[in-house]
Amino acid sequence: MQEHDSNHNNSKNSNVRRMPGGEGRQAPRPNSQSRPTGAPRSSGQPRRPSEGQARPGGSGQPRRQPVEGQARPGGSRQAGPNVQPRRRPPEGQPRPNGQPVRRMPEEQAGPENQPRRRPPEGQARPASQSVKPAQGGQPRKKAQGGQPRQIAKPQGGAKDRPRKNPKSVSPQQAVKKKRKKILLFVAEIFLLLILVTVLWAANKAQKIQYVEYKPEDVHINEAVREEIEQGTTTMKGYRNIALFGVDSRNKELDKNTRTDVIMVASINLDTKEVRLVSVYRDTWLNMTNDKYSKANAAYAKGGAKQAIGMLNMNLDLDITDFVTVGFDAVIDVIDELGGVEIDVKEDEVVHINSYQISMVGRVVGKNEKGEEMYDATPGVDYTPVEHAGLQMLNGLQATAYSRVRYTSGGDLARAERQRTVLTKIAQKAMTMNPVTLNKIADTVFSEIATSLSMTEILSLLSDITSYQIGETAGFPFNDYVKPNGVVGSASVVAPVDLTKNVSLLHEFLFDEADYTPTDTVKKCSQKIASDTGVSYNGE
Repeated sequence: MQEHDSNHNNSKNSNVRRMPGGEGRQAPRPNSQSRPTGAPRSSGQPRRPSEGQARPGGSGQPRRQPVEGQARPGGSRQAGPNVQPRRRPPEGQPRPNGQPVRRMPEEQAGPENQPRRRPPEGQARPASQSVKPAQGGQPRKKAQGGQPRQIAKPQGGAKDRPRKNPKSVSPQQAVKKKRKKILLFVAEIFLLLILVTVLWAANKAQKIQYVEYKPEDVHINEAVREEIEQGTTTMKGYRNIALFGVDSRNKELDKNTRTDVIMVASINLDTKEVRLVSVYRDTWLNMTNDKYSKANAAYAKGGAKQAIGMLNMNLDLDITDFVTVGFDAVIDVIDELGGVEIDVKEDEVVHINSYQISMVGRVVGKNEKGEEMYDATPGVDYTPVEHAGLQMLNGLQATAYSRVRYTSGGDLARAERQRTVLTKIAQKAMTMNPVTLNKIADTVFSEIATSLSMTEILSLLSDITSYQIGETAGFPFNDYVKPNGVVGSASVVAPVDLTKNVSLLHEFLFDEADYTPTDTVKKCSQKIASDTGVSYNGE
């Protein structure tokens, strides 16, 4: 063995070049045959040809023992004096020093040039063994945990420099990428919430009674329509909607019922301010067919379509949509909100209780005046209001309060009460939680009729928290009205010169000073003055 080592060292000094990766590593001499791609070798150990492969040239190369029973490649040469055959260790003997061994096609080569046995078929490689060398003859280094890793090429030229990993990112890029993912996730959640809200509102809105008609079939004064088409109308930037309140106990909301509440809601689309104007139900006006009657008669005769046309003709407006609410809905809304706080006056108490009885009681006959008489039990069918002053009214009480007309002020005072109740409802609804609003929607939506499409309803609902109730007023205006006018035997509200009232209306709703009413309004004004005997003297 010593002779073998000495000869081996002499050969090493003359024929071996040192390579990166360890002392004593052999490199093929010039003109020698290079190792085939993928041929295994051990670090720091002589190379060995694969099965059936010729031995690389060079007289100084140590020769390796062929596999048992296999002829030596290239002929039957005998071992020379400088090369001693290596013997396999006895069966079961451990490999010396636990050094890693590379797996060869026919056997394992050990560091002491001793032949080693190949592991049985299917048996895992011992942990001490090294892995297959990398392509190109460079050995693989062992990473921590026994896992192989690639060795970077030696530096020297541009081609030999390690390539930058194209998938690597800087910390700043990683943060931006993470932030982008978070923003996308938040956006997805936000869109999901919007979708759920829209679906919820759409489901609730399906309960609303939809009244379909063509907007062009609604009467609008010709001069106003021309201004709309030309874009010169002062109502541009406003959405005007008619609001009607009816006493209907069978949810018949479109016609065959008189309107105790007639309002115009004007929405400033920029500021979201809502201004309300009550049109007194007994106001003597043109019914759109040159027939004159109390304003509430238009709805009873021709439904919402005729009632809207009546407002447009007499007031120079451009309304095409409406919302009608039954009084039962108002009662339910107020109850779900927990009541509204109202300052009740002394002369209103008895009338509030009388209206409560008429709304819930059973008809038991008529009195000497031909008026219907009702039977209702206090504390059971209704809760009487017992005193004046600021107090919380329930739904029935507040609705009865809004209908009181037999006090000083008559219909004018009643319209003011209605606006007060509506404003209180809107203010309190803005503070309610979604659960309460959901209950209100379930209860109330079936008691509402409208011409608004599903898209328009959802659009209005989406901005509901942005709305704010601004100023309110009654029509005709206080300085230009005779509340106790008479036409025949009927008591009516007579506008003192309709043209003056319309000018004030446009100033109030649209901030337009010195509005000049159309010829249609002027003709209506003349007819009203003739019927009521009340005219404006210009002062």
